[in-house]
Amino acid sequence: MNREQSKQAYEEALQFIPGGVNSPVRALKSVGEQPLFIRKADGTELTDVDGNHFTDFCLSWGVFILGHNHPQVNKAVVEAVANGTSYGIPSLPETELARHVCSSLPGVERVRFVSSGTEAVMSAVRLARGFTNRSLVVKFDGCYHGHVDHLLVAAGSGAANLASASSAGVPAGFAAHTISLPFNDRKAVENLFREKGRQIAAVIVEPVPANMGVINPAAGFLLCLRELTAKYNALLIFDEVITGFRLSLGGAQETFGVTPDLTTVGKIVGGGFPAAAFGGRADIMSLLAPDGAVYQAGTLSGNPVAMSAGIAVLQLLLEEGFYDRLNRKAGDFIRQLENVVAGKGVRVNSQGSMFTLFFSDGEVKSFEDAKQTDRERFGKFFRYMLQNRFYISPSPFEACFVSVAHSDGELCRFIDAVGGFLAVG
Repeated sequence: MNREQSKQAYEEALQFIPGGVNSPVRALKSVGEQPLFIRKADGTELTDVDGNHFTDFCLSWGVFILGHNHPQVNKAVVEAVANGTSYGIPSLPETELARHVCSSLPGVERVRFVSSGTEAVMSAVRLARGFTNRSLVVKFDGCYHGHVDHLLVAAGSGAANLASASSAGVPAGFAAHTISLPFNDRKAVENLFREKGRQIAAVIVEPVPANMGVINPAAGFLLCLRELTAKYNALLIFDEVITGFRLSLGGAQETFGVTPDLTTVGKIVGGGFPAAAFGGRADIMSLLAPDGAVYQAGTLSGNPVAMSAGIAVLQLLLEEGFYDRLNRKAGDFIRQLENVVAGKGVRVNSQGSMFTLFFSDGEVKSFEDAKQTDRERFGKFFRYMLQNRFYISPSPFEACFVSVAHSDGELCRFIDAVGGFLAVG
């Protein structure tokens, strides 16, 4: 496969951009590759600057549940652009998308839009601290909540590839206000609340972690978090930047029947544009300025183009039977995938249309389990799939995604390629 133009593009990018990329995992260093430079995306297909075509199972990290370049979304965006790209004052699409979000997510009565998942989480945590007048935040090992200073503790996603899953430049005093516990360890959570429950402002969790690979919550674990936070008057924050509108219209909170106090969403809600949101109970959200004393602001928050894209996507997700079709397609695919990898030192973890292939003989139920998987073999697998024209999430600590745009033929070819790799690798 010729990738000379991508190589040249990377060499030029290195002269002006740290590492040549604007988000670390895109450098593909952990999988022993050089970056792809993409020229076009359509449906499930990525086309790089060399003219190579790849079937995409990363989908911009889960954004494109409808596939890339959806005509109805594009139409809405073009119409919005014709009216101007940013106002810095309110517009009607903000309220329309807010109405959709509030009517879809059980835990959201009021919502505010921001420009990234990191910003949404940062704002939700500040709000939780302001509401409870407490400082301590509890997270879980391997859950990634953006590059917020005080949450880069035992973090997943690209941070999991660092020597320690955190970051230089984060003062120790910031991290001192964060406690990270093993995901799915109910006893550890109960013990912490007995010791420090009245100091805890919030527990934040990816209800289905996707930044250490897909890890399913143990039976009763999310309900335990709900009950403990309620008992000690702390808040429960669901980080649904990935799972929001992915698992169901009501996200993981609808799927598992557990309603948080605050929710963050991103990716799908922006329809491919830089948009995210945080929302929750009306009494908590009322503390935000201009009504309350918790400050948050952003020039591009509620950008009319991004709001229009999000509205178009959510309207399509509202179509009857959408999630039944998507989850049935994904479920059939994942069952076939499980059959192919059985007995080959590979585990498939999945939830709805999200999945991860872990190169491990044992079950993967936590970040510690994920870190014990064979990362070198995953790198070989990534390179093999790339040569066979499949682009998957380029890290063993990430999820892959199925969209409604994936055809049965593409899914079958993916399974065949996995089988081909296992026959030789």
